[in-house]
Amino acid sequence: MKVLLFYASYGGGHYSAASSIMQYIKKTYPDIEVEICDLIKYISKGIDKITTDAYKRVTRDTPKLWEKFYEVADENFHLDSAYNFSKFYYMPILHLLKKSKPDIVISSHPVGSQIVSYIKKKGKYDCKLASVMTDFASHNQWLIGHDHIDYIFVSNESMREDIISKGVDPDKIYATGIPLSNRFLQHFDREEIKKSFDLDPDKHTILFFGGGEFGLGKDKTLLLLEQFINSLNGTYQMIAIAGKNRKMEKSFRELVRKLDASDKVQVYGFTNEVPELMSISALVVTKPGGLTTTESLASGLPMLIINPIPGQEVQNALFLEEQGVAVWIKNDVDSEIVIKSILNNPEEIKHMKIRAKLLAKKNSTKDICEILFNNYK
Repeated sequence: MKVLLFYASYGGGHYSAASSIMQYIKKTYPDIEVEICDLIKYISKGIDKITTDAYKRVTRDTPKLWEKFYEVADENFHLDSAYNFSKFYYMPILHLLKKSKPDIVISSHPVGSQIVSYIKKKGKYDCKLASVMTDFASHNQWLIGHDHIDYIFVSNESMREDIISKGVDPDKIYATGIPLSNRFLQHFDREEIKKSFDLDPDKHTILFFGGGEFGLGKDKTLLLLEQFINSLNGTYQMIAIAGKNRKMEKSFRELVRKLDASDKVQVYGFTNEVPELMSISALVVTKPGGLTTTESLASGLPMLIINPIPGQEVQNALFLEEQGVAVWIKNDVDSEIVIKSILNNPEEIKHMKIRAKLLAKKNSTKDICEILFNNYK
């Protein structure tokens, strides 16, 4: 059997979902051949650069414009126009399918599902097609061509019910959760991890993700970090992660020096030790991207949400608040009051942690693969 995985480079979540599935297949199903492909880059490196750069600029500089595009795409992106779009792109992908000869195509981005469903509709290539949604609310882009999609994997039961209400066959929709790296299933020695990061073993740790892939909300992020530092009581310490955003990392370090808070806060840039850090944390501060949110839930971490991208991340934030696992620090509230209220309420953090564990779907990748391969005919 051959599996082809499609993703696109608009944010890290699509690649992470596809990569998690690929790694699980390689480890668990050695007889299955698997290949992964950046869909848009394969079609055209020029188009990939233009569109990914545009996505970064719009979400960073004019988020309200992105919000409008997200809404219009959800409400008015009709089937015929979508298939015209797919037709424009389908020849390179058809060539890849005929060359690669996959039995199953798995797409973690809606464009992949649209193109392959169009190819299947035209009878140009036959395979099983699976869509893996990477957020906590549905969007109609994912449902274009659903008659020719065999499996739709979603993060929660509410999404499944919403998609069913739109006329999609319920037998093809599975609330498995978003694919997750198996590193978040490992058991870590928390004392050793705290020791390796030079953390106080007797204090609770707050994990602050402030970089964001596109450096969103720098001024607001720095203000929030300052408010957190000023709100830390004797029971908390903090690790601030700036990711690949070196300007943000520099700003974080300057702020910690200014506040003379090096005994309370450690600053890091990019790290591969997120599973380890989440395992020793009591609370995470983050944008509500599908990837980080899924990892936080799997780690049983309550969330304080900051700087969501309008559109998909706002929908994620609303869902997480509704489930009682997160508090969204909105622009129209006194953020310092919200922060102090949470940090001074350990009982609420405890209850949020319990709800996060109940909501998490830690075996999502395993479940997706079992559904696909056990049902394959």
